[in-house]
Amino acid sequence: MIGYMMRGIYVKILLVFAIFAVQDCKGFTDPRDVFAINSLYTSLGYPLLPGWVPYGLDPCGDKWHGVLCVNSNVTAIVLNDSNLGGELSEGIGSFASIIQIDLSNNHIGGSIPSNLPVTVKTLSLSGNQLTGSIPDTLSSLGQLSDLSLNNNHLSGVIPDAFQQLKTLINMDLSGNSLSGQLPPSMGNLSSLTTLHLQNNQLSGILDVLQDLALTDLNIENNLFSGPIPAKLLSIPTFRRAGNPFNTTIIPSPVISPSPAPFAVLSPDVAPSLPSTVPSGQGLQHSGRQKSSNSTKHVKFIAIAGLLTLVILGLGVCLLMSRYLKRRRQTQKEAKRHHAYAYSSPKGTPKHDQSVQKPYYDAEKDAGLRPGTGNGKAQGRNISLNTSEAVQHKGMKSTTSYTDNDLDSEMESTISDILPPPPPPFLSALSAERMVVNPILPPITSDRHAKKNVNSAEFFTIASLQQYTNSFSQDNLIGGGMLGTVYRAESPKKLLAVKKLDTAVTRRQSDQEFVEMVSNISRLKHENIVKLVGYCSEHGQRLLVYEYCRNGTLHEALHLDDEIHRKLSWSTRVRIALQAARALEYLHEVCHPPIVHQNFKSANVLLDDELAVRMSDCGLAPLMSSDSTTQC
Repeated sequence: MIGYMMRGIYVKILLVFAIFAVQDCKGFTDPRDVFAINSLYTSLGYPLLPGWVPYGLDPCGDKWHGVLCVNSNVTAIVLNDSNLGGELSEGIGSFASIIQIDLSNNHIGGSIPSNLPVTVKTLSLSGNQLTGSIPDTLSSLGQLSDLSLNNNHLSGVIPDAFQQLKTLINMDLSGNSLSGQLPPSMGNLSSLTTLHLQNNQLSGILDVLQDLALTDLNIENNLFSGPIPAKLLSIPTFRRAGNPFNTTIIPSPVISPSPAPFAVLSPDVAPSLPSTVPSGQGLQHSGRQKSSNSTKHVKFIAIAGLLTLVILGLGVCLLMSRYLKRRRQTQKEAKRHHAYAYSSPKGTPKHDQSVQKPYYDAEKDAGLRPGTGNGKAQGRNISLNTSEAVQHKGMKSTTSYTDNDLDSEMESTISDILPPPPPPFLSALSAERMVVNPILPPITSDRHAKKNVNSAEFFTIASLQQYTNSFSQDNLIGGGMLGTVYRAESPKKLLAVKKLDTAVTRRQSDQEFVEMVSNISRLKHENIVKLVGYCSEHGQRLLVYEYCRNGTLHEALHLDDEIHRKLSWSTRVRIALQAARALEYLHEVCHPPIVHQNFKSANVLLDDELAVRMSDCGLAPLMSSDSTTQC
């Protein structure tokens, strides 16, 4: 009886051990990794992935898709391009030994969790829909070597959290809406070789990057300013177009008191002046030495102040001399103009005295106007070109002067520079149509000259970045052989910005590009898309057109079902006729004729009324010979 009871006890003990053995076999994966991966699976919305089950107990033993393990620990999750949605949970930080997390090119939204696994070396969340800011808990990822957060919707400033990331080699934060300046701790990334920050709204200067071991740096299409550090220019791959460099640097005036003499009061600033500036050790000596140093300070300040006053005095004298010289020239020029008024025979004035002269009041000149035989000449507005008058020096005027106030020297000077009689063809012109502006020295720079290209408006690269949200992917309309087109929201209306590729723009000089823009702006036809303006700054060239809401004819025929249903037979015939009229205008009306050379359905735009607006007209100079057509 006792033996039977003991046998029953042994059986129960064996059953208990068997149960624990089975559970231990089934739960082979580390429980911390099991919790973390189930939390991730739940936050992603239970996507259909091979092997994945809700509340699974053994992702390593069951070989879940995209999960890599070493023994019982999850070391990598690679689920790129898996059509994932949902969000990332805070439980992702519970992984015990994970090294790689690659969830790129999905549709994951929400923000980046602040609790990230400290063992991760590769973190790739690019190509998703993440929002919010980059968490400052990045500072805890001491083993991180690759960080990819590009092409999301991240905003805010880059956190100052790179002090401990000594092993970070590659970092890509491009294609977001990050703003502000680069954090100082970014200068501690001693192993960083690749840094991509393009297509954001970052600003400030680049000094924090100058001591890094970078071989690939891309900062295009941001708001960086100031001078570029010389060390960055030696980086093998350095792309920096689309930034307003040097626009915030204000040049100092020609004459101004320099604060440099006062700056040498600090021993750190001017260690090369030991005789006048006390060293740091001298300040720690006896009171006698301090008194001596104070006396030297007072003497030095007095000398510096005296030098400043001398410099200011010389500057004032120089300005006064220039002012007096200019005043004498102005008075002399005014006397010459007064003399011109009396140089013509009565009844036949050389020019209309109502013309505006640059150096004296026209009302005073009106009092010196000689009498004329008739009133027809009063409608003229012809100015004298004094430069031409000087060229005809030696052609003495035969007119005698009756003004006793003019001395003999002034008479000889005036007789030397009087202009010759006007050519016969000028006298035959109508007096009312002869308007000649005075010829003055050019005062416009090349930059201002570019702004006046017919009716085309000049846009800055900064304004176009603002209108396109830094050329974000959300505003990308399409692309072709010449470049990409973005949707731009200006304060006035919607625009389409064509950003020309660098390889295309190299085929033209700046002058040729401006001439091409001028020619395109002259195209005026109801079936040709209007050129609103252009941009040529910082090595980039862009064309700004009117925006057509219904896209291209190619999209209407093959991609957009809603517009495709509107393309009745009569509508298609009308579109074909309007496209033909546009080509007829280019070939027959324009002189010289313009050959489109890239006529296709993708370049036929449709407006709100499904009317044709042909694009890329006049861009044939940018195309290669092997990619053009004959239309």
